[in-house]
Amino acid sequence: MSPDAVQYLLAKYVSTASKGCSSLRSKRISPHVLRHSAAMELLDAGVDSTVISLWLGHESTRSTQPYLHAHLAIKEAALAKIDPFNGQSPGRFRAGDELLAFLDKL
Repeated sequence: MSPDAVQYLLAKYVSTASKGCSSLRSKRISPHVLRHSAAMELLDAGVDSTVISLWLGHESTRSTQPYLHAHLAIKEAALAKIDPFNGQSPGRFRAGDELLAFLDKL
C-alpha cells in the first residue's frame, strides 16, 4: 500500500471517529504518530528495543533510542533502583576544604 493510500485511509477513519469523539478534532493524527504509538506500546509490553528497531525497519538500533528516552516507566524504574542520598538524609551542600582551596586558586 502506498504512503498516500495510508494517509487517505487514516484521514477518512479519523474523520469518521471524530464524529463520536470530539477530542480527536483537535489532535494531529498521522501514520508517524501511529508508528510511534505502536513502538511505545511494544516497549511498554517488554519487547526488547532491538526487536522494535528491526520491526520499524530502522537502519540502526540507535534510531530506537528516542523511544527509550521518552518512556516514563523506564525512567521511574531506573530511579527506583538508586538511593540518591547514599543512606544519608538530604541537606545543604557544604564544600570541603580541598574544594574551597581549589576555588581560591582560580
